[in-house]
Amino acid sequence: MSQPLQLSAETAVKLAKELNVPLEHLMHMPKHILLQKIAELAKNAASDNEDKGASTP
Repeated sequence: MSQPLQLSAETAVKLAKELNVPLEHLMHMPKHILLQKIAELAKNAASDNEDKGASTP
């Protein structure tokens, strides 16, 4: 059985909101899945920033 993730309360709340998952699910999510979801968020944020930068003259 794995331990709950070692996150601060503020970080956990922000991640749960960004990932659109309940806080309880986030705290018991396996680390490899959480890291994968964080990588997807970063990738989406980077592509959003590139899109905004490309459309600005």
